[in-house]
Amino acid sequence: MMVVVFWLMALAMFAVATRIGRHFGLIPIVSQLLLATFGLPLLMYFWIEPGWQLSGAALIAPEWLKNLYSLSFALLLGHILSDVIDLRLDRQSLKIALPSFAVPFVCGVATAVWLLPPQAWISSLAIGLVFAITAIPVLYLYLRHIDYPPAATRRLVQTAILIDLTCWTLFGVAQGSLHLSSLLLPLGLACVPLLLRGLGIRRPLTYSLGFFALLILAEHYKLNALILGIGYLLCMAALKIPLVLPLPARWMNRLQTWIAIPLILTFGIVQIDVHSALASLGAVQWAALLLLPIVSKLLGNWLGLGWAGASFEGASRWRESVLLNIRGLSEIVFLNLLLQQQLISPALYFALMLMGLGATLLPALIGLHRAPLSITPPLTRSSRGNR
Repeated sequence: MMVVVFWLMALAMFAVATRIGRHFGLIPIVSQLLLATFGLPLLMYFWIEPGWQLSGAALIAPEWLKNLYSLSFALLLGHILSDVIDLRLDRQSLKIALPSFAVPFVCGVATAVWLLPPQAWISSLAIGLVFAITAIPVLYLYLRHIDYPPAATRRLVQTAILIDLTCWTLFGVAQGSLHLSSLLLPLGLACVPLLLRGLGIRRPLTYSLGFFALLILAEHYKLNALILGIGYLLCMAALKIPLVLPLPARWMNRLQTWIAIPLILTFGIVQIDVHSALASLGAVQWAALLLLPIVSKLLGNWLGLGWAGASFEGASRWRESVLLNIRGLSEIVFLNLLLQQQLISPALYFALMLMGLGATLLPALIGLHRAPLSITPPLTRSSRGNR
């Protein structure tokens, strides 16, 4: 019963934080990251663990919660992968993406090898990918919120898609290389769209429901969800079948904002022993994990944007570098994937979550966080008169 009360309280806290954030012009993911990074650890440390005598392991133990987590994870991963697959490659985006990925990736791998305790090569690879990743959904929201020029928005979003496709694909292939069976089965399941087409099924919704259902099964049974998801969507693209959301976009956004993202954030945070996390990393390691991903990513973005040239007259190379450094939702899903597969420690998870928060807040700190007037309810005739 106490576990249920905790999760209801956590969802309520995220709802309140999101509402308060919107009052100050923050998009939901920024408010949620602030609560997850600072509020939840304090709640666990001062109240839940000593007062309720509940550990993080106990809070995520119920089977129904693991099933709900699998559903939420599949929903968010599917949403991200559907963005990643929607790639329209052009030369300018490629010029930006190459250094924007390569510089932080190399820096991340070097940090993992030289500054962190010895670990498996795939863990070092994963840390390099965390350094390089860009959050497509949050980047798009920021660009839309500041009314960025459409052509420049398209170029930056396509750059982020190219970077994330590289990250997800590299990690998926690296996972599969460890165990051939973990690669072959997801690849076989990824061909389900071909089977459905052979059976004469044409409705896009059938293919899309199969996509989300297989992602849920893959996450629940610890299969390679990345290879499955990317392969499935590539098959759909080859067959020219669009991905259709199982619910109207409005309800899907609400489900992500109010349930899926808070659940995934809380699921990861409650597993962290803050005392142990702070003690297990030295000052140099903390500084490296908090600063190097942001600095190296900014440098890579700066080089790429200089190579590609300005997207429009008056475009700020510095601001676009900061925008491409946004982490947000993509990093949350990636970090939870690494934590659940025990490829990173809770301490690394916490440090990289803090880093992601700083990178996502950076555009707000330079004045790129305000919601546009167009998303506020239109003024009624009477309200105009009152004004």
